[in-house]
Amino acid sequence: MNLVHLDQLHHLPNTDWQPRPADEFKALHDAAIAGEQWVMEGNYSSCMQQRFLRATGLILLDVSVLLSLFRYTRRTLFEPVRIGALEGCNDRFKWEMVDYIAVVTPMNRRRYADIYRHSDLPKVCLLSRRAICGCYEDWGLER
Repeated sequence: MNLVHLDQLHHLPNTDWQPRPADEFKALHDAAIAGEQWVMEGNYSSCMQQRFLRATGLILLDVSVLLSLFRYTRRTLFEPVRIGALEGCNDRFKWEMVDYIAVVTPMNRRRYADIYRHSDLPKVCLLSRRAICGCYEDWGLER
């Protein structure tokens, strides 16, 4: 099974989160979903339609803004090495990201919840840290 972190496809390695050209990102995304088995982490709604045509399930993390801010702060200040990090990039705390989480994300949450509701795929919605941890335990996953 191939684990795909969309942030790694969308951004150039060894940069401070510089986006790739859109056509390059789309080509990397489409190559990733062409594989036999994959788990994809991230949103990037510009590619959702073709992703959902190949997906066999959907997991929606619909956690609070407060929890998202806590996780972002913990990740940037206390987790210098993490799965899904951008190669060659030192994650650091950025006020722009805090603004994105606090302002943009709530609007996206409503849209993603609507997509989730209308999807016919087998699906799981995780609404809290406890639900995420329980899912890890139930599925025998490691962090």
